[in-house]
Amino acid sequence: MGVTDPAGPVMDRDEVDRALARLGAEHEAIETSLLALQDHAGRRLLEGAELTGTTRERWTTADASITLLWAYFDAYTDALRSAREIRARRRWSSREDLVELTELLRGESVTVAGSATATANAPTLLSAAGRLSERFSLVSLVDRMNELYATSLDLVVTADAVWSALPARIDLLAAELQRTRKLAHSVGVRPGEHPAGDDLERITRTLTRLREDVVSDPLGFWVPAQGSSAPGGGRPDTTVYDREARALEEVRREIDAVLTVRQDAEARLIRLRDVLSRADRTLAEARTARGEVLAKIAATEVPVVSGPPTALQEQLATAAEYRRTAQWHRLSPLLESLEQKAEDELLRARESLTAVTAPLAVRAELRGRLDAYKAKVARHGLAEDPFLIERYDAARRMLWSAPCDLRVAEQAVLRYQRAAAEALAAPRVPPQSGPEDRRGEQ
Repeated sequence: MGVTDPAGPVMDRDEVDRALARLGAEHEAIETSLLALQDHAGRRLLEGAELTGTTRERWTTADASITLLWAYFDAYTDALRSAREIRARRRWSSREDLVELTELLRGESVTVAGSATATANAPTLLSAAGRLSERFSLVSLVDRMNELYATSLDLVVTADAVWSALPARIDLLAAELQRTRKLAHSVGVRPGEHPAGDDLERITRTLTRLREDVVSDPLGFWVPAQGSSAPGGGRPDTTVYDREARALEEVRREIDAVLTVRQDAEARLIRLRDVLSRADRTLAEARTARGEVLAKIAATEVPVVSGPPTALQEQLATAAEYRRTAQWHRLSPLLESLEQKAEDELLRARESLTAVTAPLAVRAELRGRLDAYKAKVARHGLAEDPFLIERYDAARRMLWSAPCDLRVAEQAVLRYQRAAAEALAAPRVPPQSGPEDRRGEQ
């Protein structure tokens, strides 16, 4: 939409002709814009929709504004037609004609009589303080039409943008939701029986309500762009949609986990039985080793070995029953819990065996150290040393006796080590040799 020149002195014929040409072009542009607004899909939807909330309030005002727009345009058309008729009276317009044209083209010569309904529904600024008619110059009339057009177009474009974006996305998500619900039902994920089933019901209710709200109040789901003055500047508010889409994705992952359980439940149950069996065997070995330690090692605290936990076996039997009755949604979390508990139980059994057999490991280390020093002494030619033999025999009797007192045996080994170290550090007298034979020398 254009803007006319401000008023001035009496126009000459050339000025009148130029103004009429400009007004004619402006008239065509305004008409094109109004027809486009009239045919806009968003406006047609607004006219036929049952609106609520912010959209209903603003559309009531915008609809009245569009009605006023056409009234203003008709008045503008009439003024332009009148000016053209005056100019067409004679080829060379008289001064009276020019004065009349100047008043028509630049003065407040346009009177617009608006309907009572349209004027009442229009904003206060546009209703001229309740008057049913207004006077305009062509310049101010165009300004008024520009203002009405901008606000009306902004509402229409905004509503159309929301309707074009959100309902279709909601419908696609709802279709995915229905597929997910069927899949969930097939694996036993139902409302009241599984949290994911409850989530699907909540998402269904939220999406249904969201679509209804978007259709009836699209302006309630619009985020204006900061600093933008263009019609429809902004974006649809997808906060609720995005939240429910994420929630549906989480439910889908949960159902995928249940499907995975259905596919490999037997293999996982076999692995669980194997892990628990190894834990039981390790505990049995630890109990046997404890008896051996108590018989062979004296003055040692040996930890008590507990029996296998019956609770895990009961839960394993429950898991097998869930698999037999195809209760996959119950089996999924139970298997995950059991797998972690079974690994913890096997680790506990191994730690128990290590703690029980620690004294035997200490005795084996002392035996190895004693034999290592004996071999070292033999390499240095002291294997027949009576003192070292005595110390070695004393340590060996303690380490190979039952029950073995590890503290006393360790002291005996240390005494042998010190004696061997002193013997190895003592100066050695080289053996005597006969007369040197030098016959081979030249």
